[in-house]
Amino acid sequence: MKASKLYAPTLREIPSEAVVISHKYMLKAGMIRKISSGFYSYLPLAWRSIKKIENIIHEEMAKIESQEILMSIAQPAEIWQQTGRWDVYGEEMFRLKDRHERDYCLAPTHEELVTTLVHIDTFSYKQLPVSLYQIQNKYRDEKRPRFGLMRSREFIMKDAYTFDVDEEGLDKQYHDMYDAYTNIFTKCGLNFRTVIADSGAIGGSSSHEFEVLAEAGEADIVYEVDGEFAANVEAVIPDTISCNLKNDLEKEIVATPGQETIEDVCKFLGLPVTQSIKAVIYKLDDKIVLALVRGDHEVNEVRLQNIYNAINVSMATEKDLKKAGLVAGYISPIGLKKNKDFDIIVDKTVMEMKDACCGANIKDKHYIHVNPKRDFDSVRIETIRLIDKNDVSPWTGKEIEFKKGIEVGQVFKLGTKYSESLNCTYLDKNGKSKPMVMGCYGIGVTRTMAASIEQNHDKDGIIWAVSIAPYEVVIIPANNKNSEIMKVAEELYRNMSKENNEIVFDDRNERAGIKFKDADLIGYPIRVTIGKKWEENGKVEIKIRRTGEVIEIDYKDCKAKVESILDDLRSKNL
Repeated sequence: MKASKLYAPTLREIPSEAVVISHKYMLKAGMIRKISSGFYSYLPLAWRSIKKIENIIHEEMAKIESQEILMSIAQPAEIWQQTGRWDVYGEEMFRLKDRHERDYCLAPTHEELVTTLVHIDTFSYKQLPVSLYQIQNKYRDEKRPRFGLMRSREFIMKDAYTFDVDEEGLDKQYHDMYDAYTNIFTKCGLNFRTVIADSGAIGGSSSHEFEVLAEAGEADIVYEVDGEFAANVEAVIPDTISCNLKNDLEKEIVATPGQETIEDVCKFLGLPVTQSIKAVIYKLDDKIVLALVRGDHEVNEVRLQNIYNAINVSMATEKDLKKAGLVAGYISPIGLKKNKDFDIIVDKTVMEMKDACCGANIKDKHYIHVNPKRDFDSVRIETIRLIDKNDVSPWTGKEIEFKKGIEVGQVFKLGTKYSESLNCTYLDKNGKSKPMVMGCYGIGVTRTMAASIEQNHDKDGIIWAVSIAPYEVVIIPANNKNSEIMKVAEELYRNMSKENNEIVFDDRNERAGIKFKDADLIGYPIRVTIGKKWEENGKVEIKIRRTGEVIEIDYKDCKAKVESILDDLRSKNL
């Protein structure tokens, strides 16, 4: 490909809308263009990278005999209503009506449709197991699309589904898919961790996420420093922390004028934050829930949602607080009564506290000397806090650390959740009808591309792994006005392109400095420059983008050296 014909409109300035590196560099390098909030067009460079990721997926799926299909993006409401998920997705689901007023959605995922599909033609245990996958656009009406391809409304996803006669069969296919995903992300050159995850709206008995380690990640990952345990913090139930304080004093109301935050109250009262109780008020569907954790802890909202089996989770509004008779900044469960619209849930660690402070449900007033076991009536007690840096592994007691991660893949054991709802059954050896046992598995293809950039870049641009780079090599003549240099550069391009269609010849009538900047920005793994060194002694310059290493070599040996470097990078998944 000649750069003069390559549709890659690079920008000199980064658009102000871009916040994370992948969004900035993909816009600047002419890889994507925004169409509307959360919708993007992929230009040739991005599309080549996407197709390479897809090819890696195809290779690994073939190894485990998963077969590719393509299902409709538009799905009828009826199948979603059968599983109860028409309401679960809420406002995140794109919904539409046809001319006959029938309800449809643009698929955010395909569990319902694939189950309906398999149900049509699969009747006997002899036809199982089945493993199917597709690579297709998905649609989710994100409330706040952000970070470019990291959280968009339209995205490309690989989703796979397995059907088995029993849990043993599911276990095998789950592990096959788990291993295939490990191979896929390794071949993409990513540094990732596989972590225990919450199943969320997909459901199922167990799940793992594949998290690319990067500062731009929205997921918080906890892992053992010297161990195997790793999880999304939302999926961890930390140990209850005991309290060494003793308290024989009765609770007492004290004035705390204008002290509404935990930090302000504790400073005013001269108490450590660990001796305070934090009240957070949520709206879970139509129920107002008062959640209480220790002052230095945070509520695990996913855990809270699972406990109440809630579809929608949000912070309570002032109107909600007023309806429940709560005074913002001064809330506690003391004296409050639960009802069908209002519940109180307290973290187990709070119940171990002996001498705490909390709100008095009166403006500018707080309680001190609170003993929750003594003073809290009719409360629900659960572990609802997030694990934090002061904890240890709840599995082994080992030291833990935290990192940010970008979720690029997830695998789920669904069991019979969907097959029972949609009557997807088979006849066993005895002629008895049984629901198929399912698994589902997803990879965010476009998110994987963005995550690679988030993890592999420098101040000058993108650093691609060879396996997913849009092109592998760029050849740059340093002086377009020198006919001999241009002739030699084009000759090298033609020679290398005979066996490799991954070469770009930057024949643009631009200064060498601009070409070098664009090469670094786009992230070609290898840059070959033909310039003064060739004029002086017949040598060309090879630069490896990832390491910055520069190699001078005779022109006649350039092709073989470039191929050798590429082979070495590929062997290391770099």
